[in-house]
Amino acid sequence: MAKLTKKQKEAYAKVDSSKSYDLAAASALVKDITNVKFDASVDLAIRLGVDPRKANQMVRGVVTLPHGTGKDVKVLALVTPDKEAEATAAGADYVGLDEYLQKIKGGWTDVDVIITMPSVMGKLGPLGRVLGPRGLMPNPKTGTVTMDVAKAVQDVKAGKIDFKVDKTGIVHAAIGKVSFDAKKIEENANELIQTIIKLKPTTAKGTYVKSVFMSSTMSPSIAVEVKTV
Repeated sequence: MAKLTKKQKEAYAKVDSSKSYDLAAASALVKDITNVKFDASVDLAIRLGVDPRKANQMVRGVVTLPHGTGKDVKVLALVTPDKEAEATAAGADYVGLDEYLQKIKGGWTDVDVIITMPSVMGKLGPLGRVLGPRGLMPNPKTGTVTMDVAKAVQDVKAGKIDFKVDKTGIVHAAIGKVSFDAKKIEENANELIQTIIKLKPTTAKGTYVKSVFMSSTMSPSIAVEVKTV
């Protein structure tokens, strides 16, 4: 294991690994133990008591964080000409169709979210090998395939994120920046946790939320006490 720096040792000393913190305390603590020189992301890792290999236990959804993610999300709107003005006015960073399909085919993926229309999805199918591994393939379940392109763009820009349990049963999501007030981190985290709780599959047995950990970029992880009410 690599040697810890003096600042890292100080950070680890502030976290009691034998206890779970309530969300308010964890949100304040994560700010206190972050000492990188940039505005680090605050992340949640939520371990669920589900078997992601079973389709009826797949946990996936979207949530609009009340205070946004703190990240400038780059949005590509793949739309027909009649929707271009609408997408641009809503704040999409890139708007068009065939020229961007060609760029993606060539390996360009310098965006965070792609929003498109049902009629365009047929053209995106062949690009699944490029978009799929990067989590960029639009999906009706996450609201990124829609006729209301303007609303979809505005929602993403306002802090709407999608999440999905991975093959180990963990949901990873960025819920803000350490520059946020602790209260805003707490409220964003609570919104995500409560949304996931509401999505509990009826086939999931035993403890659903097994653990929640909060951390920032390069910080120790903080165990969070979860209230399911």
